[in-house]
Amino acid sequence: MKTKSLRIALAGVAVMSLIAGACGGSDGAATQDTATAETAAPAAECVTPTPVKLQLQWFTQAQFAGYYAAQDQGFYTEQCLDVTILEGAVDISPQTVLANGEADFAISWVSKALASREGGADIVNIAQVFQRSGTLQVSFKDKNITTAADFKGKNIGNWGYGNEFEIFAALTKAGLDPAKDVKLVQQQFDMAGLLAGDIDAAEAMTYNEYAQVLEAVNPKTKALYTADDFNVVSYEAEGVGMLQDAIWADGKRLSDAAYVDTATKFVAASLQGWAFCRDNVSACRDIVVSKGSKLGASHQLWQMNEVNKLIWPAAGGAGMIDAAAWERTASLSQSAKNLEGGTVLTKAPDAGAYTNDIVTAALALLNAKGVDTTGSAYMPEPVTLAEGGN
Repeated sequence: MKTKSLRIALAGVAVMSLIAGACGGSDGAATQDTATAETAAPAAECVTPTPVKLQLQWFTQAQFAGYYAAQDQGFYTEQCLDVTILEGAVDISPQTVLANGEADFAISWVSKALASREGGADIVNIAQVFQRSGTLQVSFKDKNITTAADFKGKNIGNWGYGNEFEIFAALTKAGLDPAKDVKLVQQQFDMAGLLAGDIDAAEAMTYNEYAQVLEAVNPKTKALYTADDFNVVSYEAEGVGMLQDAIWADGKRLSDAAYVDTATKFVAASLQGWAFCRDNVSACRDIVVSKGSKLGASHQLWQMNEVNKLIWPAAGGAGMIDAAAWERTASLSQSAKNLEGGTVLTKAPDAGAYTNDIVTAALALLNAKGVDTTGSAYMPEPVTLAEGGN
């Protein structure tokens, strides 16, 4: 899949305005082979910050820590942006909010956003923050579920709302019919059904629901469950992982040089926030908790640690959209069969569905500021969970 190529003149405007006009910019050299900044011009004074609205796809938690950190640490302010972060919810579709003009940017999983784009929403992926899938299917050891092929005849939990696409992809790859070979169970956004025995294998994110079972007390031992009590099927390991959290922009506005400039600054500051959270895990946990997360401190520390694993290391630079991963997500979205025999997408996404132009310019700015945008030396931290995630 070829990337959408923004007009050369606009890309040039974005890069030059970033280097010369970003509040708080500094000298340095870019390492991206697509953009080089040998000497950054003095930062222009920020007179009137550009207002920006970002729509999240879920409630406040460390899944979005990089954006909260960019706000808290002043990275958006340095780019002369006044960013308002809009919390998500079960009934909020970020890509729809974006397409309707109610936000300037949105965070959404790629398969969901592509389905909306096929339906007419002019939205474009401008930065792929999560490079790997974090979706799991978790079961107790006695269920003997170690691969998707073992789903046959089992009660398989899923949340719906487009979060089940990887389950359908795994079933299709295993040669199972989701309408006949398994019983799909509507799952709440927790692990209560698994712990109660109503679900044989529950859907979970590495950074959230999986931690919830490890924060629960085993009634037999009176101690917390451990990883040894469960089997985990990773959709990434199964070869059906789809790209998840990405920054999406309004496609219609990408013909406007001012919007491209704002988008580049926004991506740069956001990625700087993620780099900060990579290097300051506990601090970002505290930022998220202070923003009103309903989840506890130890849970958020786990979540921050696991989210970092989905971003770092980023060999091509954080936010770059890998063509092979994109193709895999698009292909799976066209082949995975749902209960009715249909698929997420009816055809391949057009070449305009994503662009690396903006993130390339953003990375050039960050490299000029001396920000580590690849995290090649990244190592996760050990995290000890507490009962209930407190």
